[in-house]
Amino acid sequence: MSVAKPLPHDAAKLHVTGAARYVDDIPTPANALHLAFGLSEIAHGEITGLDLEAVRTAPGVACVLTADDLPHHNDVSPSPAPEPMLATGRVHYVGQPIFVVAAESHLAARKAVRLARITYAEKPALLSIEDAIAANAIFEDAPRHYTKGDAEAALATAPKLIEGSIDIGGQEHFYLEGQAALALPQEGGDMVVHSSTQHPTEIQHKVAETLGVPMHAVRVEIRRMGGGFGGKESQGNALACSCAVVAALTGRPAKMRYDRDDDMVITGKRHDFRIDYQVGIDDAGRILGLAFEQYCRCGWSMDLSLPVADRAMLHADNAYHLEHVSIRSHRLRTNTQSNTAFRGFGGPQGMVGIERVLDHIAFAVGRDPLDVRRLNYYAEGGCLPPAAAGSPPEDISGLKQAGAVQTTPYHMPVEDFVLHGLTDQLAQQAEYGVRRAQIRAWNETSPLIKRGLALTPVKFGISFTLTHLNQAGALVHVYQDGSIHMNHGGTEMGQGLFQKVAQVAAARFGVDVGAVKITATDTGKVPNTSATAASSGSDLNGMAVQAACDTIRDRIAECIAPDLQARPEDIVFEGGMLRAGGAEISFPEAVQKAYMSRVSLSATGFYKTPKIVWDRIKGEGRPFYYFAYGSALTEVAVDTLTGEYRILRTDILHDAGASLNPALDVGQIEGGYVQGAGWLTMEELVWDKAGRLRTHAPSTYKIPAVGDTPPVFNVALWEGSNHEETVYRSKAVGEPPLMLGISALMALSDAVAACGDGALYPALDAPATPERVLWAIERVRGAA
Repeated sequence: MSVAKPLPHDAAKLHVTGAARYVDDIPTPANALHLAFGLSEIAHGEITGLDLEAVRTAPGVACVLTADDLPHHNDVSPSPAPEPMLATGRVHYVGQPIFVVAAESHLAARKAVRLARITYAEKPALLSIEDAIAANAIFEDAPRHYTKGDAEAALATAPKLIEGSIDIGGQEHFYLEGQAALALPQEGGDMVVHSSTQHPTEIQHKVAETLGVPMHAVRVEIRRMGGGFGGKESQGNALACSCAVVAALTGRPAKMRYDRDDDMVITGKRHDFRIDYQVGIDDAGRILGLAFEQYCRCGWSMDLSLPVADRAMLHADNAYHLEHVSIRSHRLRTNTQSNTAFRGFGGPQGMVGIERVLDHIAFAVGRDPLDVRRLNYYAEGGCLPPAAAGSPPEDISGLKQAGAVQTTPYHMPVEDFVLHGLTDQLAQQAEYGVRRAQIRAWNETSPLIKRGLALTPVKFGISFTLTHLNQAGALVHVYQDGSIHMNHGGTEMGQGLFQKVAQVAAARFGVDVGAVKITATDTGKVPNTSATAASSGSDLNGMAVQAACDTIRDRIAECIAPDLQARPEDIVFEGGMLRAGGAEISFPEAVQKAYMSRVSLSATGFYKTPKIVWDRIKGEGRPFYYFAYGSALTEVAVDTLTGEYRILRTDILHDAGASLNPALDVGQIEGGYVQGAGWLTMEELVWDKAGRLRTHAPSTYKIPAVGDTPPVFNVALWEGSNHEETVYRSKAVGEPPLMLGISALMALSDAVAACGDGALYPALDAPATPERVLWAIERVRGAA
């Protein structure tokens, strides 16, 4: 069977040889125009003068457009709240596009935009979370509030009360391929758009809206992206719409790509958060009541901030059963880039908040942090033992009524919790207890270098929280020679989605994966696609492809059944053959027979995720089909004189269900951990007092490199399968591993705590840069 095999990425050779074609590699017609945006130089104000004469007369310039020149809509927002493609009289952040230039070359366009003379009536700008709180600058009428139990009463009666706060910085996507789009005008006013996007249908919708044409007049194609991480879910809209407008107005192809500096200045980031908490505990460290205040900096427009902030609330429990909890979320408006989707989509920020709480509790009660985490875990499987629940009935509704099923803060039953066994296995294999003792002994004798160790869990919900997005379509053709052509709504950004889905198709037909070809994602083949996001690419598109393949397979089996003297349902597709009893026929022969018999060898497939019911306003329901789990153990060493540190070793055990491709999944886990650890340790975004992003290039913004990965890096897959009926019982593995990187932050906190006498908790903020680590060391030493 093709599934469960550790096959390499389908385009691995193309990637490493430079032969893989991205949007910027598509041969551009000789008469193509190249676009660049003219950007705001202030964070907030009115445009009082816009002199573009020098821009229009610059060498190579074909046309210059402002908002007034757009033929129809000027909205590129992915949310119901508008977001103008080009500023309309007022600017809201440094880097906001004001006008667009189309020139004969990329360089000519870049040079021309710098010739604009723009004057402003500058206004005060809100730049920080504190600024927005003081100004009550929010995107919803009131904070969103999810509750379970009575947190206020539980906090009032708890034996111990702990309070704290953590600042969590944002993160630049830093995809290797920047934002890019190419629009090719067609006859009759139609438009073909090549866009580096995770959401082809949204590009199609926004381009059609901008041109004032039906969606059927716009076809969007994307073969691959050079990374996305959520940054290409909505941020590509402005480029695609600009190219389409210029192409429609001039009749010439139009292309746009951001240079790295422009990309970082214009586009949104991961949302930065401040999370305040109050937690009531007993003497052992068990959580009795918990209240979170989550402050989310959204930037100047909504973009995807509301669902991002929602998901932060939905992951505020992580792996811990909270009987009495209050989670209040504030969505703050500031004069900075409009923050957007990023791997984990708010879940990582919510998870960092609760992991800080558990770390703080362990410090306060003087217990091993892993013991405190285990104490507060959901029960194995999410159900209490029968004795504790009074021997409840077997069905889940009866169990819930009997108090035997534990529920999340949003009242969803947890039916598949596996972290007790998974954590125990990781702790045993990585020798947690032995290493904890060794590190304690090291720290007692080493005055300069302190070590830290932390094991943190992950429980991550899988599904779009916007219910209607949990659907996918596919189109499969089997040609008369037995080769298979497949198309689906998912997009490939290096994660291996195409290979996984090809393996599913190969398994359904019982052929080698080499017989299957997947072509570029194309809105003209599969309509109404959902974004490749929320870790749902394989779940949704794999099931849609499976449905299409099964339709064709059943037709072939019915046609061949008389030849094999068998019932269609008894025919087995395996090893490139169709077998029943002792008779067999090769797959190509069977396909040829079906073709000659005028049997359709093409089919569409469709899948919608079951069981999803969610009310985001009430904060009640089942927003997720299932949970993915994992644990990471990280060891660090800190230089107490400088705050510099190294990750020495990482051990990971992650739950991918019955993995479709273990090699690809392990790669995603490794990359996710490094990206998560980078976010929480070294990736720092800095704005100056004027609202200008100062970390806008590789020279000033640092992502983890090879030398930053732990020299000892052990990754293994948890042996198990999904209890829900996903494709071959696999589990999503795109986003959950990023949160394994939280263990690096907690390990640094552990090392800093070793510098003091136990009187003061380190309260380490993220990213835990060497400066912040040193400040934390000085704080705990000041209390000694």
